[in-house]
Order: sequence, then C-alpha cells, then structure tokens
Amino acid sequence: MSEAAITAPPPQPVNDNHRLLRKLMVVSVAMFGFGFALVPLYEKICQVTGIRSLLRPDHVVAENTQIDRTRRVTIEFDSNTHKLPWSFKPITSHIGVHPGELTQIVYEVRNNQDRTITGQAIPSYGPQVAAQFFKKVECFCFDKHTLGPGDVRQMQVVFVVDAALPRNINTITLSFTFFEVEGGAPQRFGS
Repeated sequence: MSEAAITAPPPQPVNDNHRLLRKLMVVSVAMFGFGFALVPLYEKICQVTGIRSLLRPDHVVAENTQIDRTRRVTIEFDSNTHKLPWSFKPITSHIGVHPGELTQIVYEVRNNQDRTITGQAIPSYGPQVAAQFFKKVECFCFDKHTLGPGDVRQMQVVFVVDAALPRNINTITLSFTFFEVEGGAPQRFGS
C-alpha cells in the first residue's frame, strides 16, 4: 500500500451524524415553538375576523334576515264554535306583524258543560289567498282537545306571514271554528 493512503486521516462519520442530529433538534424545537405559537395567533385571527372569540362568551342575537321591516300587516283573530257548548276567544283581537317575523298568539277555550267534550279547531283565512302565505309553525288546530266539565285552557298559535305576501294585502283575518269530534286520545293533524 502507498504511504499517502496510510497517512490520510480516516473518515469521521461521527461528526456528520452529530451535525445531522443538531439540525434535526433545531428543526424539532422550531416546529414545537411554531405549534405553541399558533394558539395565540389563532385567537388573534379569530378576534380580527370575528369568527370566534375564545376570551369572551357569545352574546350574539340571532336575527332573521328574511323579515321585511319595510312593511306591516295587520292580523285579525276570530273565533267560533259550531254546535259546541264552549266559550272560545283570542286573548288579543289583532296585532301588527312584519312579514317573515315569527309571532305567537294565544286563544282561550272553556267547556261550559257538565260533561267531557272533545273538539277540533279548523282554521280559515280572509282573504282566502292569504292561506298560502300564512305558515303555522305550531297550532292548537293540529290536535284534538278534550276538556272536562268547566275546564279552561290557553292554547297558542305560532306563525309566520311569508314575506312573499302580495303587497296589496295589508290585513289578514285568521279565524278558527271549533267542532265537536269523537273523543279519545289526541291525534296530530297536518297544518
């Protein structure tokens, strides 16, 4: 063998491995620091954009953007009974609503007989075309109601007048007529 090959220092793989290890450690620490810094950065982004605030509770009031606040429709409430010995009336005779606004009203019914009676309310609308724009979300008219002698009950109607209601309709009359029906367990009827 030649003398030059013997005098050359052997390769130092240990130094290369140490250098690689130090680089990987720096990268690992940098990644950990970046991940740790993301939390306050995320909070700042959310605060600026208004998406979500981690520092304060949500006090957002949901607002229906489909409400037509430029317009007001008067809703008149009417009540009738057909051969039924009940007293039946709305608590409020009329209200003004904005189309698209969720509204609740209450009717009161009383059985004036000394026997148990079951009744079912049927709605009608004036003008008749208003029926397709009057959306009942909850209504006592969906169920049969059984009242004992002298029973009094308050029942609600939750509704929305569709914003697509023709502009020439400014007043809608909602009328319910209670009919006596065969008793039994309450049944759900469609809207």
